[in-house]
Amino acid sequence: MANPTNLPSRYEIRRLAPEHAQWVGAVMCHSNVFHSTIFPHVYPEAMGARFNRMMRGVPYLVDHQISSGLSLGVFDKEYQFRKPDSALTNGKFYWDPEHNDYTGEELLEAMDFPLVSIALSYDGIDKLDHDRMEPLAASLPVFGTCYAELDARDPRPLESWRPAKRRGEILMRNATSTRHEYEGKGIMGALARYLMRDAAARGYKAINIECFSDAVTHVWSEPPSPFKGEVVASFRTDEYEEEQDGKKVKPFASANAIAKQLITRVWTTLSD
Repeated sequence: MANPTNLPSRYEIRRLAPEHAQWVGAVMCHSNVFHSTIFPHVYPEAMGARFNRMMRGVPYLVDHQISSGLSLGVFDKEYQFRKPDSALTNGKFYWDPEHNDYTGEELLEAMDFPLVSIALSYDGIDKLDHDRMEPLAASLPVFGTCYAELDARDPRPLESWRPAKRRGEILMRNATSTRHEYEGKGIMGALARYLMRDAAARGYKAINIECFSDAVTHVWSEPPSPFKGEVVASFRTDEYEEEQDGKKVKPFASANAIAKQLITRVWTTLSD
């Protein structure tokens, strides 16, 4: 796939395929467990075990979106493999699912492959199976809280857009992650704008995305012309409270920290 973005020539945007599934899961899980502005504050203990649990739960979501043919990744064409075995297969993730004491640095070192950023998507008519999503949701319980709160705050009737009425109309984005050592290089934004153009060329009218970082919200709510973005629902994690046993609790706080992040749902209109 040609890369019409302003990324340096060493990077190439490609459509993700089934052989990339484990790499995609690793990038996604590592980013969320260790480098999110939310989850490391809420779940600061046993992060290696949490990563392993998330990896066991993530295949359904990854496979659902890769099989759509609508998910993209950025590959580093100049990536230097750390181990000879990795070069034989064009990349490898050296992961032991029974080793629960991994640090974030060890897992990053284990990712000996050229995939550096992901943007997963699926057609809005192919809704997710919530039962099959449950193992993943259980690995980071406040993920479900985020989606439920956005649903509650979204002023639009849910049935008006989810699931989509026709194929090729609404693109659902679910999972935006960049490997930690490649962050801050503009890769996520370039990939997002490429995906917008790709979806528009395929006839999609709009893209829905839930954003868990300010940078992602910015890219999707302020897209390049002629596209238009709108934050349709949002809330702050540090202000959110629930009532449990008659008491107010903050589910986005742990014993020593609280996640301070604006969570948004952005609707990016591609055409009328």
